Amino acid sequence: MTTTDPLRPLADVEPDDLERLHARLVADADAAGALDVAYRTLDTPLGSLLLAATGGGLVRVAFESEGHDAVLERLAALVSPRVLRAPARLDDAARQIEEYLAGRRRAFDLPVDLRLAGGFRREVLSHLPDIPYGRTASYTQVAAAAGRPRAVRAVGTACATNPLPVVVPCHRVLRSDGSLGGYLGGLATKKQLLALEGVVAA
Repeated sequence: MTTTDPLRPLADVEPDDLERLHARLVADADAAGALDVAYRTLDTPLGSLLLAATGGGLVRVAFESEGHDAVLERLAALVSPRVLRAPARLDDAARQIEEYLAGRRRAFDLPVDLRLAGGFRREVLSHLPDIPYGRTASYTQVAAAAGRPRAVRAVGTACATNPLPVVVPCHRVLRSDGSLGGYLGGLATKKQLLALEGVVAA
């Protein structure tokens, strides 16, 4: 008696065929309104970044140190389980991030979806793009700009949990004494971003 391995035929499928099949799956899911979160990864000088978007805009930028699989699981739990790798949906975001990291872009022109930040945290994040390229602000200054001058710690929390680092520039927020504070991607990454913008951090 002979047996056959039902998975054996997959070994004979060419990678290009699998990619075409995946592209068709994405297109069909998109057409049916069944693609709620599209994602892709991007190799950068900061390491591999995970980019994810909803119909409302870019919803997540994640560093490799966060664990991309864990981030995708959290997106499935908090946004929608209909998450699919769909690189083309994020081509513009990827291009703008690459231009920024290459020193060819100073501001992002992307729709963003801030649903992962609620209440005062969202208010803080909405003010961060007002900090110009190559400049910094203190946590105290950002708290005042957000209308709650005493909420300095809350500003720190908002920056530390920013779901869109790099694009929403929490790296430009420093302590009042000029020291770095914290950063989701690590202090070395924060220094790297500030150096890119010509800022010498303490």
